[in-house]
Amino acid sequence: MTLLKYCFYIILSVQLSAAQHKDAVVKYDDSVLDVKEISENDLETYKTDDDFNYVEAVPEDNFIIRAYNRFIEWLGNIIREFFEAIFGVGESQGILYFIFNVLPYLILAFLIFLLIRFFLKVNSRTLITGQKETAGFQFTEDEQIIKNEDMHALIDNAIAIKNYRLAIRYYYLLSLKYLTEKQVITWQQEKTNEDYITEIKSEAIKSNFKNITRIYDYVWYGEFNIDQLRFESLKIPFESLNNSIKN
Repeated sequence: MTLLKYCFYIILSVQLSAAQHKDAVVKYDDSVLDVKEISENDLETYKTDDDFNYVEAVPEDNFIIRAYNRFIEWLGNIIREFFEAIFGVGESQGILYFIFNVLPYLILAFLIFLLIRFFLKVNSRTLITGQKETAGFQFTEDEQIIKNEDMHALIDNAIAIKNYRLAIRYYYLLSLKYLTEKQVITWQQEKTNEDYITEIKSEAIKSNFKNITRIYDYVWYGEFNIDQLRFESLKIPFESLNNSIKN
């Protein structure tokens, strides 16, 4: 019985080995191929079909698109230069260069101009604080002097004590008084001489007033002492202007 089992196993193993060998044999396809040929006419059908058009459409380059692209490029450069200027990477150019490098100096110059204008509007007594006039003459406010009905007496008294600087000052204030009375200017304590020049409409009066203003600034604010001979020459433009205003 045992012998029969061994024989059965041997026969089964041989059959399985033969079957595996049979499956391992490569089979080649020897059927006839039917080759399809495409003619040029067939291709033309596909060329004219939009579904087979794979060319990327290029947008039209018109004025609006060019302007938009340039604006975006300009804005990008501005932003880049802005951050470069803030964080110290590179140097700012164009409008940012003006803002960061030029504008501060312009603001400073404007502030200096306002400061100078403020001091010019301060009355002359404040500008020469501590000075005393000779022979008992006390320096008074411009408004008080202009409203004094005896302005000529003040001029004569200043000449009598040889205080020619003070006489020139009174001559100038007398001119302001005449111009105010004739409504050529509107006198105010806080106004500057340049303000009065701007108000004068007559070119002849404006030219003469500019001349006496230059003399007044030179003698009074420049604190130049003048003698009698020089005074006699300097007072002529004042008297000429005052006479023309009164007439």
